[in-house]
Amino acid sequence: LPLIDPDLRFIVEDDAPSIHTGVELPGGKRIYLHGVHPRPPEPLRNEDATARDAEVVIVGREIDAEEQPTVIAGDFNDVAWSHTSELFLRVSQLLDPRKGRGFFNTFDARYPLVSWPLDHVFHSNHFKLINLELLPFVGSDHFPVSITLSYEPTAPVEQPEPEKSAGDEEEAQEKVERAAEENDEEKVMRNEGAHPQPQALAHSDPDQEPASPEDEDVRRP
Repeated sequence: LPLIDPDLRFIVEDDAPSIHTGVELPGGKRIYLHGVHPRPPEPLRNEDATARDAEVVIVGREIDAEEQPTVIAGDFNDVAWSHTSELFLRVSQLLDPRKGRGFFNTFDARYPLVSWPLDHVFHSNHFKLINLELLPFVGSDHFPVSITLSYEPTAPVEQPEPEKSAGDEEEAQEKVERAAEENDEEKVMRNEGAHPQPQALAHSDPDQEPASPEDEDVRRP
């Protein structure tokens, strides 16, 4: 599938890249894909989860502000039931397709009897889940995850969006500010506040006028 203006970003740390791109589906519909891999806490480097938590809430706030068909995937280095993972879902308004289907533990693939679900795929309510499964061991310390989604924005909702409170926004902002204090403040705040809006992603020609809302080819019915 064609990628639209793929953007490689280092949101909090210089060695923790993430990719953010539009994707054109057959028929011309555009969705948005985010691939993330925030660093975990480490004894000699990041003794707490500040950088990891800030990265996911920054992306979550962007997703919520853009209100576009969205999928985010990656090794979050965090379990699905953690406070930060649940905060991310409330802030982003994305859904966890594993809900009611199991844990899908991915790490450590070398010791499957003691493993954790650290790799996640979350999506907006524009998509319906067709299939979700772990694939066999391939040599990595993580099991591969395979997911099939169908873009069906007019279909009945499969699960309600998470309920977000004012306290969630305050906590998300606190995580961003704390990461800015501990890392590169200018970079963190720039990434938190200057992400391109969907129209900019969809129009790579600088001389072309942005589409009006009526002309936008991806919108929620």
